[in-house]
Amino acid sequence: MPQVSSKEFGKIEGKTVELYTLANDSGAKAEIITLGGTLVSLYMPDKNGKFNDIVLGFDNLEQYLKESPYFGANIGRAANRIAGGRFTLEGKEYQLAVNNGPNALHGGEEGFNMKIWDAEGFTSGDSACLKLTYTSPDGEENYPGEMNVEAVYSLTASNELKIDFKASCDKTTIVNLTHHSYFNLAGHNSGKIYDHSLKIEADQYTPVDENLIPIGELKSVEGTIFDFRKAKRIGEDAEKAAKDYTSGFDHNFVLNKPENQYGLAASVYEPKSGRKMDVYTNQPGLQFYAANFVENLKGKDGAFYNPHCGLCLEPQKFPNAVNTPNFASPVLKPGEVYKHSISYSFSTE
Repeated sequence: MPQVSSKEFGKIEGKTVELYTLANDSGAKAEIITLGGTLVSLYMPDKNGKFNDIVLGFDNLEQYLKESPYFGANIGRAANRIAGGRFTLEGKEYQLAVNNGPNALHGGEEGFNMKIWDAEGFTSGDSACLKLTYTSPDGEENYPGEMNVEAVYSLTASNELKIDFKASCDKTTIVNLTHHSYFNLAGHNSGKIYDHSLKIEADQYTPVDENLIPIGELKSVEGTIFDFRKAKRIGEDAEKAAKDYTSGFDHNFVLNKPENQYGLAASVYEPKSGRKMDVYTNQPGLQFYAANFVENLKGKDGAFYNPHCGLCLEPQKFPNAVNTPNFASPVLKPGEVYKHSISYSFSTE
């Protein structure tokens, strides 16, 4: 039987942050805190049946508040970068906090990753589940409109971790949610991900300027280091990416499917453990980030994290889409419901 349990993880100004554990019959386990819906740990078996924690993170709440590069967090209202932190809706210009060079990044100074969400644990069939809800008030981080957000985690009997987002609003606004776990399929404390092989279901990517803002074009991956149409070892081009592209891979890929169609986005394989992760989504883009800016960061179990020690595969709408008319729009109007499904499905080979 699937199981759900909870305990206190810490307090913020008297408010309790809880840690929920979702467990299935095979021994897989996901640990999630109510701060940002953050996935603290994810235990999955290797080819020999040994369980390891395969996401980067911290042992304590204080580090999540002060040091985290969005480890394991749910990101909103708008994931990724918005050029100049500015956008216009219905004739009105909005200025967001600029917190990433000249850009707004991942929802602002205190995005959804820094909010304590309301939580309800439950089981459904063979899945252990956690429903998280948060109401973002009108004007929070200078985004217009009150937004009601829901994130439901489900750990299935087949070792699939699903995240289903919903959002609605009372004024025209923008929304682009994603999940920001750093995965290392050899184990969170196993060093660089260079031996992981990665396949991305994308014939095109969105080239960026020096500030990592897409220039508005869709470019073929053919003949570039962004060609992951066939599985290849990440280390093959990681150093070239670090030299030529602002410290390494941090780019959006244009998935080979209709915008709202649910389907396979990427597959990752780690040969020593035999672990494989397939990523599914209904979003049009996938941001591949190789932990370029993580440096000498003390994590769980005394591990130290450094550049390229994990990889993020973040399904989302394209970066700066609100300012790029030919990209799928992140605009949400009253009466509409934003729906975003992600699955991280694990197996061994």
